[in-house]
Amino acid sequence: MDMVFHNQRNRMEILEVTQVAPTSNSQESTTEFRLPLTFCDIFWFKFPPVERLFFYQLDELTPACFNSVILPKLKRSLSLTLDHYLPLAGNLKWPPNEPKPIILYTPNDGVSLTVAHSDADFNILSSDGVYDASELHPLKPDLVTSDVSASAIAVQLTLFPNKGFCIGITAHHAVLDGQTTTMFIKSWAYICKQGNEENSPLPPELTPFFDRSVVKGPDGLDLLYLNQWLASSGSDSDTSKKSLKITTSAGGGAASDLVRATFEITREDFKKLRERVLPKLPDSGKEVHLSTFVLSFAYVTTCMVKARGGDGDRKVAFAFTADCRPRLNPPKASGMVKALMERWVLEGMEKILSDCFDVLKEASESKLQIISVAGSPRFGVYGTDFGWGKPHKVVIVSIDKSGAISMAESRDGSGGIEIGLALHKHEMNNFSWLFPRCV
Repeated sequence: MDMVFHNQRNRMEILEVTQVAPTSNSQESTTEFRLPLTFCDIFWFKFPPVERLFFYQLDELTPACFNSVILPKLKRSLSLTLDHYLPLAGNLKWPPNEPKPIILYTPNDGVSLTVAHSDADFNILSSDGVYDASELHPLKPDLVTSDVSASAIAVQLTLFPNKGFCIGITAHHAVLDGQTTTMFIKSWAYICKQGNEENSPLPPELTPFFDRSVVKGPDGLDLLYLNQWLASSGSDSDTSKKSLKITTSAGGGAASDLVRATFEITREDFKKLRERVLPKLPDSGKEVHLSTFVLSFAYVTTCMVKARGGDGDRKVAFAFTADCRPRLNPPKASGMVKALMERWVLEGMEKILSDCFDVLKEASESKLQIISVAGSPRFGVYGTDFGWGKPHKVVIVSIDKSGAISMAESRDGSGGIEIGLALHKHEMNNFSWLFPRCV
């Protein structure tokens, strides 16, 4: 049976575009701060930014209350949070005398903040139901980028009168990964909920770590990645090659007929999947740990391949990232570092970026299906409480450009996993038929 697709016109009014800087009372905010890029950062140098939305439901929220209570608190807490995350108030720069770009904060920098009002249907956009993917685009802010500068993050606050509000954050992939973006959002929420006290320390799990000296990758891997990015620009001009503008899409751009939906794999579903898989394993594999991530990714990938149809022997590429920060020596489980320490993890890293370029090129020239993962159930995004309750819904908008699936923990805390998809309408119809029947 076909699904019901919701289509609406998102009427958006921009009320304010401003810049939020770290508090002037902070000694650190009055001093220039430089942060070098590691090979892990440069790998993502020009990949499209990651765009997230946090929907908060407040059924009696009036414009007056939003403007007089919520908006000032969010602005103030954002400023206080940037005291702890100075690099995010800065920009990606490429000084003429530097071999690679750096993250540079100067005392005049800040985060671009857009405040908006929307008449769109909050209930639809924050639901699991199917709607046009483009309906979310007005809710996400754009990074401020040019040939010579690229902002680390951008934020948008959107009011839905008598329904709630939405916080949108767009993050430069070379500056933040998913774990760090979540840390920043949770730090912002923590400071806001605690009452916006100046000089308030963050708990250890939310305190960023900026020491890049702990990242010891293979010599020259950072410049190798950078040169591969520059070569991919296809320009002979040094100025064009060094441009800090980012690509709009890693997968050809968001198609106009994409629709979004969220599906859930419950704790009971995982039990059934394990019971189906384990008997099929050889005796040597009986002790294998079938994690919820492995089961989720394998199951959803299988359904997506079947939903697209076509030749049964066609090629499909799938990819996922792993957080190796706990493998640092000494261990650093949190912060800005995106590092790999163990040599076995780094094996073959010299070719991985060029291999990605080859796969993306093949996908653009053929019908190669690429399936990757954005987000993680371990991020705990539904624990992000600014003082007005936990999010009603969290979505990753940018999956409609990358072709990725999104993962998050179930919002009800039941131990399940939410899967977000952006597919062509006919594929979504097929997927929605397959998904509950194959468990």
